[in-house]
Amino acid sequence: MIYIQRRENFSASHRLYNSSWTNEKNFDIFGKCSNKNGHGHNFQLIVTVKGNVNPETGFVMNLADLKSLIMSNIIDHVDHTNLNDDVEFLKGIIPSTENLAIAFWEILSPAINDHGAYLHCIRIIETENNSVEYFGK
Repeated sequence: MIYIQRRENFSASHRLYNSSWTNEKNFDIFGKCSNKNGHGHNFQLIVTVKGNVNPETGFVMNLADLKSLIMSNIIDHVDHTNLNDDVEFLKGIIPSTENLAIAFWEILSPAINDHGAYLHCIRIIETENNSVEYFGK
């Protein structure tokens, strides 16, 4: 089994807020991240794909195809947006980095499978010190 990775960057704002809670409870749980105007990050998205090397191409998957899938399915929808309000596939979801990883997985996994490979991991780096990894269910 061989693993390949592609990294893309996006900038977005979000607000961590549960609408069924009071503002006070939201602040207790989410702190400044529950600010009514939100806050932003320069995220890094790292997608790891696994599979066997195709003897005809020498690839697990063409990295140009992987880049195109990531850009068209994820980055084009989230870059320079408000994740709470502007991204259709995140409607009704608290846009924590954990929930972003799950949503990105659900979109990318079938698209990668169509290219004969398998999604292994979604890693999102939110800040220099905070990141999330998701390996599917």
